[in-house]
Amino acid sequence: MTTPNPRSADHPIDPQFVNRWSPHAFSPEPVDNATLLTFLEAARWAPSSYNSQPWRFIYATCDSEHWKQFLGFLNDFNRSWASEAAALVIVLSKSTFVPPGGTDEVPSLSHSFDSGAAWGYLALQASLAGWHTHGLAGIERNRIRNELKIPDTYSIEAGIAIGRLGDKASLPETLQARETPSPRKPLGEIATEGRFAA
Repeated sequence: MTTPNPRSADHPIDPQFVNRWSPHAFSPEPVDNATLLTFLEAARWAPSSYNSQPWRFIYATCDSEHWKQFLGFLNDFNRSWASEAAALVIVLSKSTFVPPGGTDEVPSLSHSFDSGAAWGYLALQASLAGWHTHGLAGIERNRIRNELKIPDTYSIEAGIAIGRLGDKASLPETLQARETPSPRKPLGEIATEGRFAA
């Protein structure tokens, strides 16, 4: 299933960056464990401050005993479409680390930034393999922390839905119109030399 991609880059980049997008419509095809672990393997190689690797991933596939619980971690809106995904992943980041040569945990000022890089690697690897991912901010963080027994030293960052692209006709009408690769702000609006520009 293909969706027209209206995106174009302002400067030469590898096509993978404009081809990756976040759909809501997924097909019912399950993901096998080896494929999912390949996506997580890519995330493992992301850069991090002091090589602290703060990211952690907890996942459930649609054919596992954990699926119903993980669907319950999503808000109502996200559950309405992500229930057709092949896998759901919860992304955590460790908010403390032991610096090189140290013995005590200290706050990590970049744990969320670093874990975001790992999510980006995962998303690109999935896209290169013909799968799609969709980041989820609408998750039940308190429920996740309690049910999965997440220590306080870990931040619950986001969820990820993973699956093969499905038919947008399966979505509610309000979502069908949005089921296309989204545009981006012009580069000049997000990157400036030497000064901040609002």
